Amino acid sequence: MSLLSAIVVPARRLCDAARQEKKEHLMTSDDSINRYLRTQEAARTLGLSPRTLEKHRTYGTGPVYRKLGGRIVYAPEDLRIWADRGLRRSTSDPGTDIVYPAKQRDPNIPPATRLKRPRKKSKKPTRR
Repeated sequence: MSLLSAIVVPARRLCDAARQEKKEHLMTSDDSINRYLRTQEAARTLGLSPRTLEKHRTYGTGPVYRKLGGRIVYAPEDLRIWADRGLRRSTSDPGTDIVYPAKQRDPNIPPATRLKRPRKKSKKPTRR
């Protein structure tokens, strides 16, 4: 065994061990809590399309996000808090908060009024 291989082989084993340790560390549940999600991952977590999440961000109706440089990221806890705003126990439960649709809303109209659509007037056939 040459002197070079006596040094390189153990160093390579140390690198492999360090890589494995890093991989195991990344897979722990504690680390996933501190990880931020990009728009694609956050949308997948919420069951929405990335475009819908972008619209929520534009209109200010979506979850809290962070802008790091040019990247938009979401904390998993912020996604959970936003989704929990729509938590209901039954269809008749009014809930305590509203998750608005991903569209521009008029801030002057109260939420209960805004959700109702005007009824169409039925046209009765006229006799001739």
